[in-house]
Amino acid sequence: MQEIVDQSLTEMRETFASGRTRSVKWRKTQLEAIIEMVKDNEDKMCDVLFQDLGKHSTEAFRDELGFVMRSATTALNCLDKWVVPKKSDLPLLFYPSTGKVISEPYGTVLVLSSWNFPISLSLDPMIGAISAGNTVLLKASELSPNVSAFLAKTITSYLDNKAIKVIEGGPDVATILLKHQWDKVFFTGMI
Repeated sequence: MQEIVDQSLTEMRETFASGRTRSVKWRKTQLEAIIEMVKDNEDKMCDVLFQDLGKHSTEAFRDELGFVMRSATTALNCLDKWVVPKKSDLPLLFYPSTGKVISEPYGTVLVLSSWNFPISLSLDPMIGAISAGNTVLLKASELSPNVSAFLAKTITSYLDNKAIKVIEGGPDVATILLKHQWDKVFFTGMI
């Protein structure tokens, strides 16, 4: 597993360094792919949520799938505004200079997902990270194994495999992942 993690991190860092994920077009393509993935796989997602957690399809859509689609749609609609540099005031000492704040991606981020909302707490942090121009490694919760396996298989079919990766496993895998240097870690729940 250590070798897989090292190889994934190397590839993701190289992808980030290439500048590909900074492109607004790339970000939008990935967000659109997440929406498409949820729409295309709604029934399967409801099935795996029922298998792992006993969630009824109405609850699954309300708390997980619909939430993810709203989040991705909001990010898609706001992305152009988010990337525009914002004017910033400077101290009088620097007059007549002007300043601006330019939002920059962190780099390579890790998402450690929770078991109780395994789709929304996996994909929503990914949406934020992708919107900001980062590469993402998702470690889905082993406590919802059907969802984890589904995400590992499906995400690779829809999203950029050089920038967005999924690793399955339990606390041993999380321990390996946390021994590495990450630019940001998203974590909700228990490992």
